[in-house]
Order: sequence, then C-alpha cells, then structure tokens
Amino acid sequence: MEEKVILLTEEEGKKAVGLARDTIETYLRTGEMIDGSEIQLPAIFDEPRGVFVTLTKKGELRGCIGHPYADSALKYAITDSAISAGFRDPRFPPVRIDEMTNITVEVTVLTQPERMDVPPKDLPSSIKIGRHGLIIKSGYRQGLLLPQVAPENEMDEVEFLSHTCLKAGLSPDAWVTGAEVYCFEGQIFTEKEPNGEVVEKDILEKACLKE
Repeated sequence: MEEKVILLTEEEGKKAVGLARDTIETYLRTGEMIDGSEIQLPAIFDEPRGVFVTLTKKGELRGCIGHPYADSALKYAITDSAISAGFRDPRFPPVRIDEMTNITVEVTVLTQPERMDVPPKDLPSSIKIGRHGLIIKSGYRQGLLLPQVAPENEMDEVEFLSHTCLKAGLSPDAWVTGAEVYCFEGQIFTEKEPNGEVVEKDILEKACLKE
C-alpha cells in the first residue's frame, strides 16, 4: 500500500491502550461513558483514524469491534470501540468488572482501506500476510479480519481471503466470484498481560518467522 500515514509513537500507543482500558473500567464502575475529551492527549488523537479494540481473556477472544474507516477522531474511535468490544459484541456477554484483572486490551490503528483492483487470480499474490488486513463486501454483507488474524492463526493468503468471506456471511470462494476485496494495514499496541506493560506488536516479523 502506498498510503503515507503518520504512525503513533510508543508513548502514544500506550496512551491509546490506556484510554481503551479506562473507558471500559470507568463504565463498569460508574455507568458513565468517557470520550477522551476529559484528559490531555497528543494532537494525533484528534486526527480521523480507523480503530479496532480487541479484548482477550486467558488467550481467548472476549470482544472485538471497531471503526473500519476513519470516520471520527482517534480518541472518539477508541472510546466507542472499547465500549462496543466490552458490551456490544453480540458473540459474547457484556464484560463484568471482576473479569478486568484477567482481560488483555489491544488497540489496532488502521490505515484507510483500499480496493484491491486486480483479477481474482492475482489477489493471493497481492496480499502480504502479517501486513494486510482484509475487508470483503458483497451487497449488504461485509466482513473484516485484522492483519494479526492471519499470522496468529497460521493462515496463508487463500485461507485469509476465504475466512474473511465467511466473516461476511458469504461462501468461502466469494472473493473469486465477484466480491469486492479491500486491504488495509494496522499498527497494533497491546498489553503484555492484563493491565501490564504496553508494547507494539510486530506481526510482520512473526509471519516471516513462520515462512
């Protein structure tokens, strides 16, 4: 992808994850929803960015929802996604306050998705595992998988395409038969352990080690 974006620094990434955790814990304690305007944040948090917040509990997914497109300021996208991941993901019951000591928070800041304008047969060779996330659309159906999903589940390019189709509720070969395919990149910051040190995840290196 040729899009030039300003990446978050390590310190900004820590603030992003901290904001996501604070949003969930504040809501659990008080029932109030914060939006990031209550605290002083670096200027990049006012820039429009796509974001996903992922919650895991003892290595298992506990919630993951976000804004695929840069439709709001980063701070608003983080706080809204955190509330959604914690309390609105239809796959899971709402997070309880006693769970937060066992939940790891991860924030993925996205680049703007771009249409992969190549013939279907060339799609697999156009995808870089560990770098690209995918969105697949057909009619009103849409599925998204973050860049970290493929290497963490040892998927190759075809499997990644097929699983994104399934996420959209489509047949696994819909990417061959006319569905629109978009790719994006993500900068991932995650707690090493629940409420622990925040680091930037290098999924590209992880993918290369498996090749």
